[in-house]
Amino acid sequence: MRRPAAEVAVPASAELGEGPTWDAAAGRLLWVDILGSRVHTYDPSSGRRTVLATEQHVGAAKPCAGGGLVVNLRDGVGRYAPDGAFSWLVHDPVPGRRGNDAAVAPDGTLWAGTMRYDEAPGGGNLTRVAPDGTTTELFPAVAVSNGIGWSPDGTLVYYVDSPTRRIDVCRMQDQRPVGRREFVSVEAGAGFPDGLTVDAAGCVWVALWDGAQIRRYTPGGTLDRVVELPVPRPTACAFGGQDLRDLYVTTARVGRRRPHPMAGAVLVLPGAGDGLAGVPFAGQPT
Repeated sequence: MRRPAAEVAVPASAELGEGPTWDAAAGRLLWVDILGSRVHTYDPSSGRRTVLATEQHVGAAKPCAGGGLVVNLRDGVGRYAPDGAFSWLVHDPVPGRRGNDAAVAPDGTLWAGTMRYDEAPGGGNLTRVAPDGTTTELFPAVAVSNGIGWSPDGTLVYYVDSPTRRIDVCRMQDQRPVGRREFVSVEAGAGFPDGLTVDAAGCVWVALWDGAQIRRYTPGGTLDRVVELPVPRPTACAFGGQDLRDLYVTTARVGRRRPHPMAGAVLVLPGAGDGLAGVPFAGQPT
């Protein structure tokens, strides 16, 4: 089978591009530049792009039911109403810590990860944020909370704490992860697992930071596809487009003395697979 070649979808120069998310209601891709404190949108049908400046580093941005965005910021989780008005949902500043990757669960809650800027072990966590702002800590004492995704039937959740080099898997029980175990381990020298997505067949696609690859693992944990990329630091991937068949990949240029010309751009692999429709955050922006 011929592997799709990566193309530049958005010729950006993000320091730390992250969190691609297809906003089906708006027909556009959302993504963030964490260190640039920017939320970006891209409409592949028209080429239209927008940029929202946030007052803090932003780890992730997801669409809300009824419009607006929920964002995982340095000091907590906030919401932007459709008119741009901002309000905190959870305000929990911790010196030296910031929000990182996040994902919306099948029940419409936000699973928001954190990490320390120095990536110290145990300095981050993963927290479930309900629409009313109620929080439940799911995984305490992680280092770099990263990719999160659910199986097509919602019974399994996959999770990455990047320095472990593992993708872990848990069963879902009462909207919480239980029985955490290793799903796959990425071999030393191949990079670190970062953001991930799950396709309609239940396969897990993961970006390898410092590995210049996207990998796909079957539900049984077998590596069955490797997509080589021109940039060393892909950060995350997500399916988008009207038919959810195009795989979008965010990338970073941070920490590279001579970054590749495509580093910081959003790449796309046309027709890479069959994606799953996402769920918006259930909270109505105020």
